[in-house]
Amino acid sequence: MKLFQCQACGQVLHFENTRCESCGRTLGYLPDARLLSALEQDPSVERGARPEDVASGPEASVRPAAARPKELWHAWNQPGVRYRFCANAELHACNWLLPEASSEAYCRACRHNRIVPDLSAPENLARWQKLELAKHRLFYTLTRLGLPLLTRAKDPDHGLAFDFLAYPLEGAGPKVMTGHEDGLITIALTEADDAERERMRLAMGETYRTLLGHFRHEVGHWFWDVLVRDGAPGRLDAFRALFGDERRDYAEALKIHYKEGPPPNWSEKFITIYASTHPWEDWAETWAHYLHIVDTLETAHVFGLRVRPRIAPGEALSADLEYDPYSAGPEIQRLIDDWLPLTFAMNSLNRSMGQPDLYPFIISPPVIEKLGFVHRLVHNQDR
Repeated sequence: MKLFQCQACGQVLHFENTRCESCGRTLGYLPDARLLSALEQDPSVERGARPEDVASGPEASVRPAAARPKELWHAWNQPGVRYRFCANAELHACNWLLPEASSEAYCRACRHNRIVPDLSAPENLARWQKLELAKHRLFYTLTRLGLPLLTRAKDPDHGLAFDFLAYPLEGAGPKVMTGHEDGLITIALTEADDAERERMRLAMGETYRTLLGHFRHEVGHWFWDVLVRDGAPGRLDAFRALFGDERRDYAEALKIHYKEGPPPNWSEKFITIYASTHPWEDWAETWAHYLHIVDTLETAHVFGLRVRPRIAPGEALSADLEYDPYSAGPEIQRLIDDWLPLTFAMNSLNRSMGQPDLYPFIISPPVIEKLGFVHRLVHNQDR
């Protein structure tokens, strides 16, 4: 993730900021420019929401109220182009901008939402806002990689869409399960509850469970369909050579996994225990970790971090992050050579604070090979 700077006063900004804490100016994210910009309100137009613009009735739980934005804005010192905020800015769930002329009410990230929970319940709104923060970070990475992103409007049967669902009242329906099916990603709203997520992490025997991790994993399933199954000739065979045959019975694989646990020495071939369940899950876990790596390396790069242990001179534990990991070349090894020292340092810092390892995973040579497959795939897409 990049760092940003207020163009008006020079204050360092974070991706989620909506107002500069130094000069008080409104901020908005321009996804095409990958820029969080200070904004100036255009004085010529102020448009209020009209009653007919606001969702009501049963469909109100499917889309948040799409009130017409009240103001138009232009980026700092760029008065020639006017923008308006995504409709979800009204609900403090988005800071992305659209061109004034866009026919869309929602930004490039929010237009993939299909169902959101009943936002009249304060706890639902707060949890959904947390989910949106994680989802927008996901879309930052996906757009940086230039990956194809089809909405349900463009592809009704297989476009990428999100359902954010609250648990039903006791006995009123089946429990909501986070998962993916034909481009539709379901996220249980309780994942945004820190205590519940930690309970599930312990119950599932996971070393890592975060909202952003969920999004990265689940969207990986969709990209398997798009880039591997429906991709260029030869990709499916190459996938099977590395990950295994995905035609293996998925339900039976899950049953075996939860009954018998992972295979012996699973860490020699898989990034996580869950990756050992089935080739589809191996792919999704590997995909998620690839996104972890490039996003974190970019953050380290923009902070100017270097790793040079004083007691271990040489290259083995050293990293110079003087490059953009999104354009690091066709091979994964450069990223891995810097990722391993960086995570060693991060884990050491966490331990100094009495916290568990930030990245509690072992990247074996077979896993590096799988990460390399993902790396080459996202940088050599035939589309």
